[in-house]
Amino acid sequence: MKNKQFGFTLLEMLVVLGIIGVIMTIITSSFSTAQKKARDTKRKTDINTIQKAVEQYYSVCGYKYPTPINTPDIGSVYCEDPSTVIMTLAPKDPKTDDPYVYTAPDDGVSYSLCIPTREAARVFESEESVSTFCVSNQQ
Repeated sequence: MKNKQFGFTLLEMLVVLGIIGVIMTIITSSFSTAQKKARDTKRKTDINTIQKAVEQYYSVCGYKYPTPINTPDIGSVYCEDPSTVIMTLAPKDPKTDDPYVYTAPDDGVSYSLCIPTREAARVFESEESVSTFCVSNQQ
């Protein structure tokens, strides 16, 4: 009579662990990509909010855009008269919590607001691949 042993061999266990490892790697990379896309979407929404505030400043405060002297790092946007508040607190980067940087010439006729985005890495690009999303004056 044969003595039957029940259980798994070491080889079977290693194969199952390898398959689980591959599945976990795929899930983790997909989740990471989704997080990057969500942060980029938040950045683009934030920059559009800031753009609307700057355009409102233009129409309310004498048809000039704010200069960086008035709005360092886009912390807030006020007219020359501090009682006219356009935006008291600007959004910040969702990952680093740094403020977005606003650039404009001193004459107030134009502006530019750019943010780095880390869009989903392509197959042969590094994870640190960065592109830029910019908005400028609409007038």
